[in-house]
Amino acid sequence: MAARGIRTERAPAPVDGAPYQQAVAAVPGEVVWISGQVPLDPATGALAAADVAGQTRTCLAHVRAIVEAAGGSMDDVVKTTVFMLDLADFAEMNAVYAEAFSGAPPARATIGVAALPAAAKVEIEAVAVIGGPA
Repeated sequence: MAARGIRTERAPAPVDGAPYQQAVAAVPGEVVWISGQVPLDPATGALAAADVAGQTRTCLAHVRAIVEAAGGSMDDVVKTTVFMLDLADFAEMNAVYAEAFSGAPPARATIGVAALPAAAKVEIEAVAVIGGPA
């Protein structure tokens, strides 16, 4: 299977030089697995927002940037996983998340975790299928 890394400057590089890609496309133009995106400003590496809504918006902007770099759009996202530091913030995250998808939203799992990289409150990973049958 041929795989290629997807990289965009519109989303942060792996945290602390960790060994992972922003995304990997297998069978180029079909399935893209997007690594977990934390709400870091790509230019400074600092948290882009303090609140859950702002962090969710930033994570989704990174997902959008990566899927666009792969040649797709948010309509091509078929599955996401949202990792949250505090599930009591679910409604706030969910309201922002709903704005990110114009059509039918993708399948999703939301998981409460003990900690996230860079002291983030939210992290979002995704899978997109790009350029499939018309």
